[in-house]
Amino acid sequence: MVKGKQYWLLKTEAGEWSWEDQAANGGETKWDGVKNKQAQKYLKSMKLGDLCFFYHSGASARRVVGVVSVVKEWYSEGSDKNSEVVVDVKAVGEMRRQVDLKDMKQDGGLKGFVMFRQPRLSVMPMPEEVWKRICELGNGFEGDGIGKDGGDEEEELG
Repeated sequence: MVKGKQYWLLKTEAGEWSWEDQAANGGETKWDGVKNKQAQKYLKSMKLGDLCFFYHSGASARRVVGVVSVVKEWYSEGSDKNSEVVVDVKAVGEMRRQVDLKDMKQDGGLKGFVMFRQPRLSVMPMPEEVWKRICELGNGFEGDGIGKDGGDEEEELG
């Protein structure tokens, strides 16, 4: 059994569902459209309060742009065995500085990150140390309790 908060990365094409769309939608939406079985398995592993990087994929923008939290654990859309697996997420805050894929690949602290080995996977888990390093690269995110928001510099990013 998994204990404590888990961290994830959720990819979306900016033209399909952008951070701006997420924010304009009251910050909350269902995360759907995941077809890959491994990615669906990861959606099923998410728990309330888990944090996810909101990642824009595609040719023009490959970067972490914000953070969402899981507000409803997985459920099926439909009634048959091939029904879509979805979770509901809510915007927590925008990254203070967006973190580009090229910056992540050049950072020694992120060597071996699963996204570099399985770049087409749209949902993936993140070890806490990778989460923290990406937060550092992005100067944290709005609502994390540090930086411009005030708070203690020793407080965790997530």
